Amino acid sequence: MTWFEVMGIVSTSVLFLPIIIIFALRLAWYKSFPALLFYYAMVASQNFLSLAFIHANKDFVHDYGVISNFLDAPLMLTFLTYFSKTASFRKKMKLVIPIFVLFELIVIAAKSFDIYSAMIIILPPGLLLVLCFSCVFFIHQAKITIMHQKALGKACIVASLLFAYGGYSFIYVVYYLLKTPYKADTYLIYYLVSIVSSLLLATGIVFERRRVSQLAELQTARKELKVIYGRSDTETAAPKKQPLWKNSF
Repeated sequence: MTWFEVMGIVSTSVLFLPIIIIFALRLAWYKSFPALLFYYAMVASQNFLSLAFIHANKDFVHDYGVISNFLDAPLMLTFLTYFSKTASFRKKMKLVIPIFVLFELIVIAAKSFDIYSAMIIILPPGLLLVLCFSCVFFIHQAKITIMHQKALGKACIVASLLFAYGGYSFIYVVYYLLKTPYKADTYLIYYLVSIVSSLLLATGIVFERRRVSQLAELQTARKELKVIYGRSDTETAAPKKQPLWKNSF
């Protein structure tokens, strides 16, 4: 077994780690985590098929990889709404997603449904969008983590995405624009980026689940206190009826 094959196996195995953790920690349907789950299921299965451990049709594997690249940015942008600081900013982000999908469809139509040529055009804007949002959210989360010692999980997750998409952008430039003859090296870089980012992401998800559990406990405690003290406040605040004899004067 070659070093290249070993890295491919390790990378694919590690890509399944966030999927397992999301299911194990019951985050599969929490807010925008379904988008992250679907994204990693798609990427991990694509990696597994590309290793050729099962005899899949080569055209199918190629087309599956191309379609995965089309879904990459919309899925990741959907997940990144989880880090939005305000509801208005989240709404704006959600508007970007259908606009980007429409852009993809226009490019596909303009390229006469040559999806591979369309993919090469669509990838840079998608990578740039995710990279920019990841950078903005990372700066915000890093400040919160450093200054208030809070939300370490979110900081780790965004850091993993920033690292991953920085690496993917570099690979795109080298592979598609510079057209390097050392294509195997770009795959090795991809495997390394996938391993590091997946491990960091998995760590972030574990920390974030703890934070979510703590928030849920606090909300439950507040509701219980509201029920207890809310009733007593209502009872004490209720105006007493004046006796009838006072109105007779």
